[in-house]
Amino acid sequence: MIVDLNLQGKSVVVIGGGNEAQKRINSLIKEKCNITVISNKVTPQINKFAKSNKIQLKKQNIQDTKFISKFKPDIIITTTNDKRLNQKIINSGKKKRIITYSSDNPDESDFSNPAVIDFEKMIQIAIFTGGKSPAMSKKLKRKSEELFRKIITKEDIGQIKIQKIARDAAKERIPTPIERKACLRSIMADNEIDQLIKDSQMKKAEKRAITIVRNWK
Repeated sequence: MIVDLNLQGKSVVVIGGGNEAQKRINSLIKEKCNITVISNKVTPQINKFAKSNKIQLKKQNIQDTKFISKFKPDIIITTTNDKRLNQKIINSGKKKRIITYSSDNPDESDFSNPAVIDFEKMIQIAIFTGGKSPAMSKKLKRKSEELFRKIITKEDIGQIKIQKIARDAAKERIPTPIERKACLRSIMADNEIDQLIKDSQMKKAEKRAITIVRNWK
């Protein structure tokens, strides 16, 4: 089952500083979580992240699981070359009910990383093989990305932005979920808003949507 975790404000500890760790960090950076990397050696890119304060870097060797009590993370990602240590970290994390992931043992990890096609951080399409073949996930992503970019237009992205603004306004002014849904559907079907989005007049489209919400009866 594919689940999109809300990681905003959560504490994530990454053990290891190689290419595998860097891949995981690249996907975490945009999630606005607090990332701590623990490793005596790291890639140049991880170093850049640390220098720009996007992550915290603790340069030390990890040989046991004492760091769990110290950092109290919500998620642990272990990417070391030591399989025994990775397994030890997974086992300790699970006992403390912490979400865990090991790059060399997806079967015992609590989650897997799909290959994601991203549209302005508004739409994400995941290609997922359940951890059985990350390489095939990436291959299928490459094959399908061009097709999806033809199907999903800038108007679709614009409509999502308008719907978010209208939904927030509707929660304050329209009392029932049924009426809110009806209002949002009417905004989605509104030809004037549609045209304003096509003409890149997003501010006018937002105002039109808010007016519909305010006048909804």
